[in-house]
Amino acid sequence: MNHTTPPADPILKVDNLSVGYASHHGTVHAVRDVSFQMGAEKVGIVGESGSGKSTLGRALLRILPRSATLQGNIWFHGTDLARLTEKQLRAYRGARLSMVLQDPKYSLNPLMRVGEQIAEAYRLHSDASREQARERAMSILEAVQIRNPARVYRSYPHEVSGGMGQRVMIAMMLVAEPELVVADEITSALDATVSMQVLAILDDLVREMGLGLVFISHDLELVATFCERILVMYAGRIVEECRAGELDQARHPYTRGLLGSVPRIDRPSRRLAVLERCPTWAEPTPGAP
Repeated sequence: MNHTTPPADPILKVDNLSVGYASHHGTVHAVRDVSFQMGAEKVGIVGESGSGKSTLGRALLRILPRSATLQGNIWFHGTDLARLTEKQLRAYRGARLSMVLQDPKYSLNPLMRVGEQIAEAYRLHSDASREQARERAMSILEAVQIRNPARVYRSYPHEVSGGMGQRVMIAMMLVAEPELVVADEITSALDATVSMQVLAILDDLVREMGLGLVFISHDLELVATFCERILVMYAGRIVEECRAGELDQARHPYTRGLLGSVPRIDRPSRRLAVLERCPTWAEPTPGAP
């Protein structure tokens, strides 16, 4: 595994994190012995469907189903989130850590106006009055470059477009000014133009607020241009870590296979490579942390 220089003052440090799901055929290991750390930076997590990316992202905030078992440590500024009770976690989720999910139409409450949901999220983590929460919600809607925040504030989720809904979700997750945000496939349901607009907004906010961002995606080219570091997952493990600008120089055969299966305009090919898999890739790497 290629290692990059760890941050001097990490926001998050994950040690030997494993997540399993109980099934009729025994435990399914979705995340296995994952270790990494990050500071105020953008870290991308890539891999095929089923590689454990989303489970890892949800595990960081402990929002897993009851059938899941979690082992290992999730250090957030010296506090092990893996050891906190559900009640103790409420002081962290939303306020200091948040997650932007893939599709806003499944994440927003269809019976509440958009602005009221954002204001409620802010009041939940502050002592703000209703009016203060409304002003804060309007402010964060402007920050995500919504042209008519007053109209969107009064709208219901079904009245906004997919791109607008994703901006609303970003606003809701950032309204309490968390220190770490997990973004899970937030552009997969959007067209290319809207995706770039949403990412540009998120990039500006991350830089202005000094956040750490975990960016989960299938799109290697997108992650390579948007993030600073990349973690490649296969069968629940991190098989390679590299700087985003050095992704083309990745050495692990799985990463090379992923890159080879992506069509390139500058390198046309009559036939794309078929990704091959080796059972040994799912085994722990000797000498890895």
